[in-house]
Amino acid sequence: MKWHFDDFVYGSIDGAVTTFAIVAGVMGASLSSGIILILGFANLFADGFSMAAANYQALKARNEFVEMKRKQEEWEIENLEEEEKNEIRDIYKKKGFKDELLEEVVRIITSRKKVWIDTMMKEELGLVENEKNPMHSSISTFVGFNVIGIIPLIPFIVFMITGIDVNSEAFVYSIISILAAFFLVGMIKGKIVKKSKIRSGTNTIIIGGIAAVVAYMVGYGLNFLV
Repeated sequence: MKWHFDDFVYGSIDGAVTTFAIVAGVMGASLSSGIILILGFANLFADGFSMAAANYQALKARNEFVEMKRKQEEWEIENLEEEEKNEIRDIYKKKGFKDELLEEVVRIITSRKKVWIDTMMKEELGLVENEKNPMHSSISTFVGFNVIGIIPLIPFIVFMITGIDVNSEAFVYSIISILAAFFLVGMIKGKIVKKSKIRSGTNTIIIGGIAAVVAYMVGYGLNFLV
């Protein structure tokens, strides 16, 4: 099993945002902590699985498409060799290569079939093969979704276990914990994409905070209608 941290971060952010949005919406509607936990865990497993499955299907479909195009290029090289050489020549001519240097580049690239195919895939089709395993990618997404997504529910679980039924206090702890989680995930994302970790963490807090405020206001507004 190979972990993909970009998929983990992707799942983490979505899990944290959606689960906390549910918590905020239910709190806005002044419903019980039991409802919060039911809807929260339903979101974790159902939405987390759906997201992981979608990621699996999307990556699998892309890999199959790239493989199909690779076989197509391989057939063209085997059956339309001169036409494909001319395409390589045109590609590098546009890059500024001329005369003997251009012909040498064409000769070197077309002398090795794999290099030739790789060049056509990238330069002509704009496709780069992805070595990600779709199953590993989907598992990374699911784990990230659930590990971080459960954080806003933990205060309500603790309060319920200890017999304390004070939703407002649990909600405060939930806000603090999820803001910390948002910031941590944002920093991890910033490190992966090699950007400012502080800025990335702050942006993630803002995105999650907006989602939470919207959910809370919707729940608060609907509370007067039902």
